[in-house]
Amino acid sequence: MKDWFDVAKKIESRVLLAAESAGLDLAVFDADVRPADPRFGDVQANGALPYAKRHKTNPRQLAQSILAKLEEDDEVKGVATLSIAGPGFINFTLKPTFILEWVKTFSGETALRESAGQLKANRKVVVDFGSPNTAKQMHVGHIRSIVIGETICRLLEFCGAKVVRDNHIGDWGTPYGKLFYAYKRELDQEALENDPLEELERLYKLGSSLANEDESVLEESRQELVALQNGDSQSMALWERVNDLSIQGLKTIYEVLDVTYDCYLGESFYRDKVEQVYNELCESGIAEESKGALVVFHPEHKRYSKQPFIIRKSDGASNYATTDLATMLYRKEHFEATDVIIVTDARQKDHFEQLDLTCQKWFQASKRDLPDFSHVMFGSINGEDGKPIKSRSGDPIRLRELLNESIERAYVIVKEKFEERNAAIDEEELMHIASVVGVSAIKYADLSQNRTSDYQFSWNKLLAFDGNTAPYLLYAATRVQSIFRKLEAGDQNDLESKASPYETAEELALAKKVIGFVGTLHTTVDTLKPHFLCTYLYELAGTFSAFYAANTVIVDDEGQKARRILLCKRTLEILKTGLSLLGIPTLERM
Repeated sequence: MKDWFDVAKKIESRVLLAAESAGLDLAVFDADVRPADPRFGDVQANGALPYAKRHKTNPRQLAQSILAKLEEDDEVKGVATLSIAGPGFINFTLKPTFILEWVKTFSGETALRESAGQLKANRKVVVDFGSPNTAKQMHVGHIRSIVIGETICRLLEFCGAKVVRDNHIGDWGTPYGKLFYAYKRELDQEALENDPLEELERLYKLGSSLANEDESVLEESRQELVALQNGDSQSMALWERVNDLSIQGLKTIYEVLDVTYDCYLGESFYRDKVEQVYNELCESGIAEESKGALVVFHPEHKRYSKQPFIIRKSDGASNYATTDLATMLYRKEHFEATDVIIVTDARQKDHFEQLDLTCQKWFQASKRDLPDFSHVMFGSINGEDGKPIKSRSGDPIRLRELLNESIERAYVIVKEKFEERNAAIDEEELMHIASVVGVSAIKYADLSQNRTSDYQFSWNKLLAFDGNTAPYLLYAATRVQSIFRKLEAGDQNDLESKASPYETAEELALAKKVIGFVGTLHTTVDTLKPHFLCTYLYELAGTFSAFYAANTVIVDDEGQKARRILLCKRTLEILKTGLSLLGIPTLERM
């Protein structure tokens, strides 16, 4: 039964076998399997039309010849009934007995994980996401990389991959000179202990302001930077302290977001690895000098034939391109990565395209296997005025403040919901629910959008208890859980053996939606676009609501009751599993 985890894929393989048996040329025949119009079936194979057009034959007759072979196929007969619609669409309507067997078989997250685990088995994936600069507060713009990256990691792990989470932080470069100047003269030790990122950012801004106003301060800041770059022991010790404090501060935000990293290999980690990059790219003839800089051109590319990829600046300094090349090599050699995924905003598209082209040539020249590379791009977060979201002062909104405000707003809403129902709740539980709802609302508002698009941030929308939002899905999960609190002892015993095949339209609709979970995971992982999973979960919750409104679960008929309880159970398991993949924990009540 588990071979049928993706019904469409299996049907496609049987259609191809039937077409070959019917005498069609598989070199030019495409089964073209896709979801069907619900009026006619569940899955549709449309390949007969283009094949018939190409060979100037009757498409309906051609479809009939394929259907005749399919009707002889025992695997197909056990799963679906067949029909032909229009000029040659072959429709498959899943049988209630098959649907029930599927629902019985996939009993919880473990079975779903085993099935989905076939997709990325034997893959070792390094996912580079988050990547803020040290000594600075994270702002609202960082949220997309963090939540998209963590969700991709969870999806890949669920689908069988081994994942390395790498936070490629910006921990090297010119800002340190100005920061060190101010740190040595204006440090507030108590503030540093209470909130390291706040104090470090204050010192950096102060150092920058003083350097802009006073040439002597600027010169001293340069000397601080030179000492650091030359490996001065005191400078290195201060640099390590600043980075340790920065990571400590970052982790407080990551803890709220339920995000962890396996390593924090920032730009500094690769500064002793760039010479190998220069040498190999020069020796292979990939890099060349241009206006004193070392660059790579890509003649085969319309734009990059003239737009250079600068890997060493004219003053001899390395840059992002250099360290990113060294990073790619390290991830291949040290982590033995089969795949590398980097999650950044779309403004870095050109950089990563050039990085990919350069790595392809470099790895081929050096006879290395290049990991599959994906640049996961995302758009910006805009306010309701359509402009990038800002605070009232015009500065970027700090991420910590955004999360705190969401929790505060959720607290008010959740408290009102309990008061409306006259339901008792203690302050600790109320605060826990508000924290889950508030943080989840921020995450889901981001993940539910097509990541390549900009999206509009709206408090009213993201905290709403209706529509495609985290509060709606969390509430849907608690509704399902409430059913199980009403069951009597023994109601859940032997569900699989007692359950009769689904009959009502709402039962069948919900069961078919449940079946679609693993296929949705495939789509989400193939595209690295979490909004496909979000849309599925939203539709699942809506389909359950329609089922629950039209079908009484606790009935006298044992077969009917068992199949409906089983359906509720699978719906809850998938909601919990799906939300967990998005980094959202479910609640017992709301």
